[in-house]
Amino acid sequence: MISAAHLTQELIRFETINPPGNESPCAHYLGGILEAAGFETRYVPMGDNRANLIARIGGGGGKPLCFSGHTDVVPLGAAPWTVEPFGGEIADGKIYGRGSSDMKCGVAAFVSAAFKLAPRLENTPGIVLVITAGEERGCEGANLLVRQRALPDAGAIVVAEPTANQVLAGHKGVFWLEATSKGVTAHGSMPEQGENAVYKAARAALALEAFDFSRDAHPILGRPTVNVGWMRGGLNVNSVPDEARLGVDVRLVPGVDRERLLARFQEAVGDNAAFEVMGASDAVWTDPADPWVRDVASVVKAVTGAASKIGGATYFTDAAALKLGMGGPPTIILGPGEPSMAHQTDEYCVVERVEQGEAIFSEMIVRWCGL
Repeated sequence: MISAAHLTQELIRFETINPPGNESPCAHYLGGILEAAGFETRYVPMGDNRANLIARIGGGGGKPLCFSGHTDVVPLGAAPWTVEPFGGEIADGKIYGRGSSDMKCGVAAFVSAAFKLAPRLENTPGIVLVITAGEERGCEGANLLVRQRALPDAGAIVVAEPTANQVLAGHKGVFWLEATSKGVTAHGSMPEQGENAVYKAARAALALEAFDFSRDAHPILGRPTVNVGWMRGGLNVNSVPDEARLGVDVRLVPGVDRERLLARFQEAVGDNAAFEVMGASDAVWTDPADPWVRDVASVVKAVTGAASKIGGATYFTDAAALKLGMGGPPTIILGPGEPSMAHQTDEYCVVERVEQGEAIFSEMIVRWCGL
C-alpha cells in the first residue's frame, strides 16, 4: 500500500471539478485498493460518470466507526496557478493541487489507515468508509445515500474535512432563502405612478443586515449569520421595476428553529418582501464532553504533541446528512488539510499533517475495534 502522502498525490491527479464532477474513476480507484484489503464495496451511481462508494469491513459485534470524505473539488478560479493544479507535485514539504487540502488528503489518510489495519478487523465492530460525490454543490451524494437508505448505522462518524488535525465537534447549518419584492410598473419619467420593487428589496436587505441574533448564540459556534448574496430586479432602465429578488444565505446554530426564524425575518422586512425556502441543512453538534470525543482529542494530542482545543466550523459538510442517515451517532470533523487553503489558488496540504492524520485515524480504529 502506498503512503497517505503518495495516495494524496494520486487522488489529486483525478480531475474531479464539480461541475460536472466525474468522480466515478476516482471512486473505483479507491474501491480497488479497499477490495484488495478485504473490504466489501458498493458503488451508488449519481448520474453520468459519477459515483459514491461505501466500503465496509468487520461486523463482529457492535456498530462500526465511520470515516467519510468527498472526491469532488471546486473549479480552479480565474487567477493563474503557478503549479500544475492536477499534478500532485511535492515541494518544500507541501503537496500542491486542487483538492489537496479540501479534501483528498483527508480521504487518503483514512483509506491508508484502513488498508493497513484491515487484516486485523474481521472479528471486530469494524469500520465503514463513505466516500461521496457532489459535496461541493449541496452535499448531493450524501443526501442521495440518505434518500436511498444506503447507509448502515454507525457508532460514530469522522468527516475528514480540512481542520489541520484539530477536532471540531460540529458545524453550523445552512438555510437558503429567496425573497421576492413586488411593485407596480410605470414609466421611468413618472416614478410616482408606480411602486419600485428594487427599493422594497433594498429595504428588505438592509433589515436583514441589521437583524438581531443576540438571543440565538451558541457557546462555541457563536451566533447565526445572514448574508444577502445577490439582488436582481428590473428589466430596463426607463421603467419602474415591478419585481425584485434577493438570495439569502443564513448559517444556523443548534437550537434555532428554522420556521420561527423565518417568521422573525418576515416581521423584520414587513411587506417589503416575501420569503421562499430554497434549501436547508441542519447544524451538527456533539457535546465536547462526550467520552469518545474526549478520547479522540487525547489521540490528537498524543500524535501531534499539541492539545486539541475542540471547536466548531462555520461552513457545513456531509456530516448533517450522514448523521441523519446513520442513526444519529456522535460526529466530529477532523482532517489533515489546511483550512485556509480550501478553494484557494495554488492549494496545498502539508505532508507532515497528512502523515499525522493517518496516524490519528489508525489509533482511532485501534481503540474503537479493541485491537
